[in-house]
Amino acid sequence: MQTTTDPKTGDRLSVLGFGCMRFPMDAGKTERLILKAIESGVNYFDTAYIYPGSEATLGRILEKHNLRDKVHIATKLPFQKCKTADDFDRIFNEQRERLKTAYIDYYLIHNISDLKAWRHLQEMGIEAWIQRRKAEGTIRRFGFSFHGSQRGFLDLIEAADWDFCQIQYNYMDENYQAGRAGLYRATELGIPVVIMEPLLGGKLATGLPPKALKLFKEAAPGRSAASWAFRWLWNQPGITVVLSGMNGEDQLEDNLAAAADAKPGMLTEAESAVFPPVVAALREAYKISCTGCNYCMPCPQGVNIPGCFAAYNTSFVMGYVSGMTQYLTGTGVNHPEKKHGARNCTQCGACVKKCPQQINIPTELKAVTKRLEPLWFKPILWAIRKFMG
Repeated sequence: MQTTTDPKTGDRLSVLGFGCMRFPMDAGKTERLILKAIESGVNYFDTAYIYPGSEATLGRILEKHNLRDKVHIATKLPFQKCKTADDFDRIFNEQRERLKTAYIDYYLIHNISDLKAWRHLQEMGIEAWIQRRKAEGTIRRFGFSFHGSQRGFLDLIEAADWDFCQIQYNYMDENYQAGRAGLYRATELGIPVVIMEPLLGGKLATGLPPKALKLFKEAAPGRSAASWAFRWLWNQPGITVVLSGMNGEDQLEDNLAAAADAKPGMLTEAESAVFPPVVAALREAYKISCTGCNYCMPCPQGVNIPGCFAAYNTSFVMGYVSGMTQYLTGTGVNHPEKKHGARNCTQCGACVKKCPQQINIPTELKAVTKRLEPLWFKPILWAIRKFMG
């Protein structure tokens, strides 16, 4: 496993980090994956207070195998849940209890989007709280994960003496959110950058359209689509850790193989030239940039928003029949009582402010309804529900 040096602290961090947002449903499988990752040199594990069961699962496994001191734990403060300064301690102490640890190595403000949110936290006393926690050794590094505009990131990165930051960045999002300009500015300031969504919610690993897959295969027949995405990132200076939400041994092995020779400048000129046409093929195929993070859920009306968007995109990438099949089987639209389809959206807008990708969800759900719930859809759905019930 290649490592990078945290320029702020000198910590040696694995270039591949384990993203703990989507652990496998099988607890034994999760445990085996984490143990194998650590054995293979992965030493950075990223979780969050709001990831269901994630902190407790990671803490249990590390304690059971006496591995706490072998890894760096990163977890996040859901600042939207903090109404007073007392909530900082309440949430943080609960996280340490879940993780079964006395200290957190890398602690982040979760999903902050602009300078205004940081100013509000300053007014609540976040800086004094962090200083106290650092002084007692319960927090070792303090940073933020970012979802907002590039301008917002550039303002925020200058607003405090951050120990590190975390941004969404991949070859499809080169100029989206913090983007390349944000990465470069953080690097200029000597701030380590952790990358999330390197595979855009899995789309860049298993959801590529045939045209994009063909381009990658012609350039390097034995290389996976995920490996191409990781290599594009590690090719660039300034990236400290790239997170991957690995939920299978095959994914772990593939990611480890890609990380084995990770370094800036690793791509040849010919390899770099493959990405522009791949991006063009993806932009042609994918209509909605949903990553399936589920931050928009639950919908007050019960709409399965990520499921609707996934089926809609599939209908363009893999064909209309595949998309319709996914819509019928993967969204819950055929439930006899609860209506989870796009048509059930009332345009309330509750989801919009929660979306890290800044998708106009109500508008896009109208597009889903138009494409996947045409006039002939109702009698088919009625027949399916009658058959099931």
